[in-house]
Amino acid sequence: MIIATSTFQDIDTIFQLYEAGTDYQKSVAEKHWKGFERGLVETEIRENRQWKMIIGGEIACVFVITYNDPFIWQEKDRDPAIYIHRIATNPQFRGNGFVKHIVAWAKQFAKENKKEYIRMDTGSGNDKLNNYYIQCGFNYLGVFEYPATDDLPEHYKDGSSSLFEIVV
Repeated sequence: MIIATSTFQDIDTIFQLYEAGTDYQKSVAEKHWKGFERGLVETEIRENRQWKMIIGGEIACVFVITYNDPFIWQEKDRDPAIYIHRIATNPQFRGNGFVKHIVAWAKQFAKENKKEYIRMDTGSGNDKLNNYYIQCGFNYLGVFEYPATDDLPEHYKDGSSSLFEIVV
């Protein structure tokens, strides 16, 4: 398995994985992604924040990192952290424990970039997913209700999120 930055040639595959991820979310939870702007992904690629996991020459999983997330993490956003977003797995590779691989990669990345925390959020109410993230090494910090804002993707506008953190 190789973890590398995504390229502009990967955009169609990234959106196919987002669509497959959304379909899967709809089958297991009430909250799901509601689409993403192509320009957002292009910016993430340009800034080397969109990542892919490659197995046998195929993109098996994608994820995004950012260095701040003020609308979700509020005052904690001042901490030196990386935030993981939009993990989407190719359905052909589902069940391979990719989050554990992402965590191992993120710990090394955080150390190299002098970050003290790895953080992520997910829609609240999915205990199975919450427990999986805990098994992957995250500490569960609880449920966060966030204020309405146009600065967040559409799926954040109808509920709350469960927050997770790893101290590096």
